[in-house]
Amino acid sequence: MKKFKNFSKKLLKNESGQGATEYILLLVVVVALVVIFKDRIKTAMEEKVGSLASDITGFSGN
Repeated sequence: MKKFKNFSKKLLKNESGQGATEYILLLVVVVALVVIFKDRIKTAMEEKVGSLASDITGFSGN
């Protein structure tokens, strides 16, 4: 039991993998937000692309 306590203390104090863990958590949050708001993102992107397409079509160069 004492070995397990020492192992767990060392594991909690070890910070070598902390940076990778933070990046993974950040990625999970971003993916979750995209999944939650995918309909709004899709609608906004379609509006912007449509606006851009109409601007390009309506552009007449001199």
